[in-house]
Amino acid sequence: MNELVISEMKRVLELQKKKHIEEGPPSLELRKDRLDRSISMVKKYQDEIISALQDDFGNRDPVMSSATEVMSSIGPLENAKKNLAKWMKPEKRKLGGPMPGAGLLLSALGAKAKIEYQPKGTVGCISPWNFPVNLVMAPLGGILAAGNRVMIKPSEISSSTSDVIKTMFEEYFDEAEIAVFVGDPEVGAAFSSLPFDHLIFTGGTSIAKHVMKSASDNLVPLTLELGGKSPVIVGDDVEISDVAQRVMQGKTMNAGQICLAPDYALVPKEKVDDFVKESINSVTSMYPEMKDNDDYTSIINQNHFERIQSYLDDAKSKGAELVEINPNNEDFSQQPHHKIPPTLVLNPTEDMKIMQEEIFGPVLPVKPYEDLSETVEYVNSKERPLGLYYFGKDKKDQQYVLSNTTSGGVTVNDVISHITQEDLPFGGVGPSGMGSYHGHDGFKEFSHAKAIYNQAKPNLNKLAGLVPPYKKEKDKASAS
Repeated sequence: MNELVISEMKRVLELQKKKHIEEGPPSLELRKDRLDRSISMVKKYQDEIISALQDDFGNRDPVMSSATEVMSSIGPLENAKKNLAKWMKPEKRKLGGPMPGAGLLLSALGAKAKIEYQPKGTVGCISPWNFPVNLVMAPLGGILAAGNRVMIKPSEISSSTSDVIKTMFEEYFDEAEIAVFVGDPEVGAAFSSLPFDHLIFTGGTSIAKHVMKSASDNLVPLTLELGGKSPVIVGDDVEISDVAQRVMQGKTMNAGQICLAPDYALVPKEKVDDFVKESINSVTSMYPEMKDNDDYTSIINQNHFERIQSYLDDAKSKGAELVEINPNNEDFSQQPHHKIPPTLVLNPTEDMKIMQEEIFGPVLPVKPYEDLSETVEYVNSKERPLGLYYFGKDKKDQQYVLSNTTSGGVTVNDVISHITQEDLPFGGVGPSGMGSYHGHDGFKEFSHAKAIYNQAKPNLNKLAGLVPPYKKEKDKASAS
């Protein structure tokens, strides 16, 4: 079966590349049509999408699924359509040269410089299981706006949703435009080794290393959207109840199975107890019960459930205090799905797995600090994260943290929210990713910026004496 799918992937890539050359860059009208079809497709299949997510997770909040998989997929597509004509215009650039005033002279003589954004061709898209529809559709806004064709490999972990993705694309698009291939990790490995014109991968850092190695065989340009341990830094001038509510709402969204989920919190030593208390209050308010509550999402499968539990067991065995927030005192050892109650880990140490690995679950280590400089030193001692979250009113402290740390993006006085801004680039840095998309930045990411220079009519090299023979006639005479 895998051999058949792999053969089909190669055939479709060859077809898409052939069509790209034969038909040339798609018109503004065709690009808008592809975006329109994508919007209509998501709207038509929204009920199937939400139902499939329920199948894959066992339980997933339908309201959140509607917001994060349907509405947040449509938004980037509509934004791309609205701005497409402006994005496609050639971009004028200034003229210049080695001599002072060269730009003005070149302009007067008719020279011109510009950038035209060309489609790259076929873009491969490997999407993850945690937001399986959004993390196909959101980058698709930039990919289609840039005029590319697409091949998609959704995650085998969220198999029901992947089947819906395949069905809806096959209804709305010819395989020469967009094609979807489902399959196991062997299919995924073969997909990442194909000679795409660009490849975007969203997922874990460990798998990204294999994707990058495979892509390197064909020198395929990459966009990697990964994750890491995104920190929360809490200033000493905050309303701790507001901070706890925002942090725990972000941490429990999708049960923490978000690449931008807050991974640990750095809290002033004197505010730790209040933070714990207010976190308990916040979770209790949101989820007075969890076991049979549709609002509280399950862990995706047994493997990830056991992975998160092993982090907790390891932390407890090494001296951490675990604060399980279980308002109704439910027994989570007996449940049909893989739910884990929100858990704070106090007094974490660096030898604990929970401080070494991205958690990707509803568990939050809380580290105390005495001086704000300690938080910056700690964050800088780790790999650069996808997101960083600072809570505080003092502008000087805020700027100190932002200026002295490096992360893919930042939200101030909330968590995760910067990803909702379509006009801000979304991406990581170093181990948390490379490249970015959203809005105009996504259009550029999936385009080739072709530099075009129209030379002035006079032969400037000849006028400047830069065409051989270089010696003047009198110089030749004196040399003889």
